[in-house]
Amino acid sequence: MSIRDVYIVDAVRTPIGKFGGALAAVRPDDLAAHVVRSLVDRSPELDPARIDDVYFGDANGAGEDNRDVARMAVLLAGLPVSVPGVTVNRLCGSGLEAVIQAARAIAVGDASIAVAGGVESMSRAPWVVQKPERAFPAGHQQMFSTTLGWRMTNPKLPAEWTVALGGGAELIADRHGITREQQDAFALESHRKAAEAWAKGLYDGEVVPYAGVELARDECIRESSPEALARLKPAFRTDGSVTAGNASPLNDGAAALLLVDEDGLRATGREPLARIRSSAVTGIEPQLFGLGPVEAVRKALARAGKDFGDLTTFELNEAFAAQSLGCLAEWPGLDPAVVNPRGGAIAIGHPLGASGARLAGAVAHQLAAAGSGTGLAALCIGVGQGLALVLER
Repeated sequence: MSIRDVYIVDAVRTPIGKFGGALAAVRPDDLAAHVVRSLVDRSPELDPARIDDVYFGDANGAGEDNRDVARMAVLLAGLPVSVPGVTVNRLCGSGLEAVIQAARAIAVGDASIAVAGGVESMSRAPWVVQKPERAFPAGHQQMFSTTLGWRMTNPKLPAEWTVALGGGAELIADRHGITREQQDAFALESHRKAAEAWAKGLYDGEVVPYAGVELARDECIRESSPEALARLKPAFRTDGSVTAGNASPLNDGAAALLLVDEDGLRATGREPLARIRSSAVTGIEPQLFGLGPVEAVRKALARAGKDFGDLTTFELNEAFAAQSLGCLAEWPGLDPAVVNPRGGAIAIGHPLGASGARLAGAVAHQLAAAGSGTGLAALCIGVGQGLALVLER
């Protein structure tokens, strides 16, 4: 069996909304349907019935996205009912996992055309209550928020593994001697680059606003200053350095990509943005989840026969400034100038299940704009994993 080349033909995403912001009134399955429909409409020569499968990442899946949101997106987008859909969960890496699984199906001949993406509405993530162990309890029951992080934690897990995500970022800051000032400077640069990219129209070709919602660009991008960020209190340790200003916010959004083989490429009548070269996933101690991309990136580059010097662009998800800086410290051969050239998640936002698809789409569009090169997308993942994807044009 020969392995087929896999191409990314197009990639779209919504503007990313802030928690309780412009997209809070939109159901996650509607957000997913919107990017699927928008993606298909941008390839008018493609018969939607030829889509072999739709893969969608979704990290929480506890609310309106609970019933296989990929299949719901197919139906709500008005695609033929013959088009199937599957939802995957690798927490923060879910959207990129969807892209990798779709690419793998195409590479081995199980599909010719696939849609891959991700969605999350952290605003609409519900509260949940466990069923009581016995009927008719007289006491109060604990309610859990499904918005972010650990809940209903298994007591068999070591306590050091189940620290809050921000607590894990503090551990990385300690390990690498990353100061508060360095984290705040990194955050300011993320906002500066994102605002500049929007001002230059660099996102115009990939962002598809949601009809009826007044949100034309990512909602969390803001102007700030070192003095303003310095006034924020540490969020996870009284003597810590991780704040709301140097961490990614809570967000709502969706993204989707169109993946094809050679036959599928002809069916779209499109020129591809990029070709998928390799991917890798690795594990790490859960409390050090933020360093998960370190080995995943090295493995993915090695599988592609590339090294850091070959990279034209690198989209690294900015869960926390401390986490991103910790990863960069372990890649001495990487030129920081190629990392997140159009801003990162601290400014743009991190709607968990959608972020990986957003990163993959961003790399594909940047490679197309450059005309050639090698790009990489990578994320850290809660509970201790890293995921990376290499593209080329």
